[in-house]
Amino acid sequence: MRSIKRAHLRVNDAIRAREVRLINFDGTQIGIVPIEQARQHAAEAELDLVEVAPDAEPPVCKIIDYRKLLYDQRRREREARKRRRHTELKEVKMRPTIDQHDYEVKVRRMRGFLDVGHKVKVTVMFRGREMAHTERGRDLLLRVAGDLADKAAVEDRMVQVGRQQHMVLVPSVQSKARGEEPAEAPPPESASS
Repeated sequence: MRSIKRAHLRVNDAIRAREVRLINFDGTQIGIVPIEQARQHAAEAELDLVEVAPDAEPPVCKIIDYRKLLYDQRRREREARKRRRHTELKEVKMRPTIDQHDYEVKVRRMRGFLDVGHKVKVTVMFRGREMAHTERGRDLLLRVAGDLADKAAVEDRMVQVGRQQHMVLVPSVQSKARGEEPAEAPPPESASS
């Protein structure tokens, strides 16, 4: 049964049409009947008359238990919310002169974010004279992409904005779900300018 919005449902006496196309509780079509006869069928079955297609000519009404319909709809909405995954963009900042141990800690943190399904923005920040050696930042970003190639694909290539270089990584599982191949780390030759 397709999704029915509660705001547009008319039930029993709220149905204003003179004639309706009536569907019985077992799914069989009774046909086009006057509204009084449709209400009488619903009363005999001890169920509700619900207008499921108000735009049709004549409107389509079904004999069902309205409370059960609402319960099923709320349950489907709850299950859909549980299945929905919220993807966030997490940012990890580094300096081009980062120590090996600190680098490993940052990569472990990024790996954790990617395992959960979040995107990761890797930012390399430059200060003062470090701007003369922006290739170190590119090398660092290439290294991160290479170390996380098994978990992530590069979504947004390296970009320099002011005193920062950044790139965005997405989990490989997401890129497979979209039908893409996981991107490999860009070759070092493309980073030099």
